[in-house]
Amino acid sequence: MSITKFIDYLEKEKKYSPHTITAYSKDLNLFSVFCADEFEEASIDHIDYPLIRSWIVSLVQTGKSNRTINRKISVLRSYYNFLLRVEVRATNPLRKHAPLKETKKVQLPFTENEVSQLLNGDHFSDDYTGVLIKTIIETLYCTGMRRAELIQLQWSAVDLDAGILRVIGKRNKERIIPIIPSLEKQFQHYILAVEEQFPSEESSFFFRSEKGKKLSENFVYKSVNEYFDRVSTKVKKSPHMLRHSFATHLLNQGADLNTVKDLLGHASLAATQVYTHSSMQQIKAVYKNAHPRGDENK
Repeated sequence: MSITKFIDYLEKEKKYSPHTITAYSKDLNLFSVFCADEFEEASIDHIDYPLIRSWIVSLVQTGKSNRTINRKISVLRSYYNFLLRVEVRATNPLRKHAPLKETKKVQLPFTENEVSQLLNGDHFSDDYTGVLIKTIIETLYCTGMRRAELIQLQWSAVDLDAGILRVIGKRNKERIIPIIPSLEKQFQHYILAVEEQFPSEESSFFFRSEKGKKLSENFVYKSVNEYFDRVSTKVKKSPHMLRHSFATHLLNQGADLNTVKDLLGHASLAATQVYTHSSMQQIKAVYKNAHPRGDENK
C-alpha cells in the first residue's frame, strides 16, 4: 500500500515524468518480489539493511552493472525517505550505504561534420515521413531537448514570430529555447508538409506520425539511429547523443556553462559539467594556443 502512495506522491506532488514513475514502480516491485520469495516478507516497509544487501548481492550475481544497481538503490533510498516523511519509519535503512564504484564511460558525441553531412546531404526523402524525420533530427540537435520533450511538444509552444520554443521539461518546468534560422527554415518546411498531409485534421502535438498519431519513443530512437548510421561509425547513435552533441558543440564554440545549463533544463551545473569532458580536446587546443609557453616554437 505504501508503494502505491509513494508513486502517487511522485506523480502528483513531485511531478515526475511517466517514464520515471514507471521505472520507480518496476524497481520497487522487483524488490518486493525478492523480499517475498527469499525472506517471506510481505511488505518492504520495515525491512533492515542486511536484506537490502542480499538483494544487491543477487543483482551483482545476475550480472547487473554497478550503475544499474546504484540506480535501483537510489529508488529505494527515495522510498524510505518518503516513509520517514509520512512517519511509517523512524530511520532510513540506507542512511549509511555507500554506492558501488562505477566505471565512468565517456560517450563521444557526433562531430559537427557528421551532423552537417547528414542534415546538409541528400539523405531524406521528399515525402511527409522524410520531412518529419529530418525535422526531428534538426530539432533535437538545434535545441538539445530530450526525446520525451520533443514528443510532447505542442503546436502552441512553437512561436515562429517570436522565434522561440516553450519546452516543458522534467517536473513540468518550462524553459524557453530560441529558434535559430536553420531550424526555423525546417519548421516552415515541416508545417507545409503537415498541412498537405492532414488538410482537415487537427492535433495539439506538433510532431505527428504519417498516420496523424502522437510519435512513439521507439520511432524517434529508430529514426535517429538509422539516419546517423549513414554518416557515423559510432556505436551509440541515439536521440540523447544529439542532446550530448548540442551541449558539447556549444561549449566548444565558447558558450558559457550557465547558458548551456539553462538551455538543457538542468537543475544544477553539476549535470551540465558532464559535457565538459567531451570538450577537453578543444580546451587543450585553446590553452596551448593562448598560453605564452604553450608552443615551444614561439
